Amino acid sequence: MKTTVVCSGGLDSVSLAYIVAAEHELTRLVSFDYGQKHRKEVEFAARAAEQLGVPHHLFDLRPIGAALTGSALTDDLDVPDGHYAEETMRITVVPNRNAIMLTIAFGLAAAKGEDAVATAVHGGDHFIYPDCRPSFTEAFDRMQAAALDGYAQVKLHTPFVRATKADIVTKGALYVTPFAQTWSCYKGGDIHCGRCGTCVERREAFHLAGVTDPTTYADADFWCEAIESRKPA
Repeated sequence: MKTTVVCSGGLDSVSLAYIVAAEHELTRLVSFDYGQKHRKEVEFAARAAEQLGVPHHLFDLRPIGAALTGSALTDDLDVPDGHYAEETMRITVVPNRNAIMLTIAFGLAAAKGEDAVATAVHGGDHFIYPDCRPSFTEAFDRMQAAALDGYAQVKLHTPFVRATKADIVTKGALYVTPFAQTWSCYKGGDIHCGRCGTCVERREAFHLAGVTDPTTYADADFWCEAIESRKPA
């Protein structure tokens, strides 16, 4: 199955790229600059493409991202600290982000005669991001079948859509994913902050998977506090 992987440079999508390279035929990685504060993530996607020996396509969506106001990822708003599943993380939603990105990836895959587009949306995303839920990915797949009817047959590949972040770490480790060469932190500093939702989720996932976390965090212990605060009193 010739497959394009949408790769942000994060742990999930880089793991997916390594898994697809082993289980299918990885053809290219596709990334997007939409004006995100953590734009440095795309540098990690480029590195993954180089290591895997495939082309890396970086699409400039900054004008579109600038119009999708109200998100802490693109606006002058603070990225909240705390657990990934907290209600406060809704401020990191960029409306319709995945639909926009996947539409471009599908167009590219169709033009190149490929069979699938893979994206690393996972079960932990469902609470916050509506365009990561199975209802969205299944509907999007049907929509693209109609959009490309008679021209191409490209399927949406979402192997993690009902999996946990810990599941991704476990499988990524089996395929020797270079976790240290991935970026998760939404704050985009020199090192992972250890306090934002994505950092907490990342640290917890390695813990639950029983895999050594190679990441350097500015606050390496905050995740424990964030997890503890979510337990019933």
